[in-house]
Amino acid sequence: MNTALATAGILTGFEAIADEHAAPFRFENKMSLKILGTNWGYEGTTDSFCAAVKKEGYDGIEMWWPSSKEKQTELFSALKKYDLEVGYLCGSGEKDYAVHLDAFRKSINEATTQFDKKPLYINCHSGKDFFTYEQNKAFIDHTTEASSKSGIPIYHETHRGRMLFAAHVTRNFIEKNPELRLTLDVSHWCNVHESLLQDQQETVRLALSRVGHIHSRIGHEEGPQVNDPRAPEWEAAVKAHLGWWDAVVEQKVKSGGILTVLTEFGPPNYLPTLPYTNQPLADQWAINVHMMHLFRKRYIR
Repeated sequence: MNTALATAGILTGFEAIADEHAAPFRFENKMSLKILGTNWGYEGTTDSFCAAVKKEGYDGIEMWWPSSKEKQTELFSALKKYDLEVGYLCGSGEKDYAVHLDAFRKSINEATTQFDKKPLYINCHSGKDFFTYEQNKAFIDHTTEASSKSGIPIYHETHRGRMLFAAHVTRNFIEKNPELRLTLDVSHWCNVHESLLQDQQETVRLALSRVGHIHSRIGHEEGPQVNDPRAPEWEAAVKAHLGWWDAVVEQKVKSGGILTVLTEFGPPNYLPTLPYTNQPLADQWAINVHMMHLFRKRYIR
């Protein structure tokens, strides 16, 4: 089969899904939608990553807050050189609660005060799924205070292994913490609940009302990432995710707010591979660039 023709057919099919189900709301101002690139899976320096992101036409990058002064200087220099926006990731992987919380607080405090370029937002990998409610609430309390002091929006990601790992658990946090704002990576919930969330629509609507930032990966019932969203077999998953993102865009358009989006299809082993060779089944970078163009086409007039 001619590879170029096959790929062209797949791309046309994927875009046809989006066109058939057009977004009911779009931004009038292109500055209202900021689309960022991820360095997850990128092999190279921060400078070369920023150069690649700029060349593709992204508005900026999202990456983990650098812990060392050397890495911070390297990042700030690249952001200035390529005139890019930035969003920071903050979190901790410690299993001990006290150690975990201390590391999280340190990261948040640095990211909200020690920057050369003010971030658009901070996205948090918050707590652990096995911490108690009260323990995880401490992460929300700290970011609420830090956001108030700095004026930087701080979001908590709907992520497996973290405090917002499941839809029903997140609902409990939302109902008890009116200040909580979310990074929506709904692909995780599809995996956790082994569904496209048809049986939790009310809970999902509540979560969507709190979203400030989107991670635009497409998940499915058996995993957090389809092998290639352009493939026709993922039509149902694509439609579901477009519907969720449409709802967030509608809220932002009506409120006059800015929406930030990270194209976050990941590398192996998020990206499925062939056995024995570990060869990726698709091109991670190309998929993320495709998602950037899809969001611009779909949500900007």
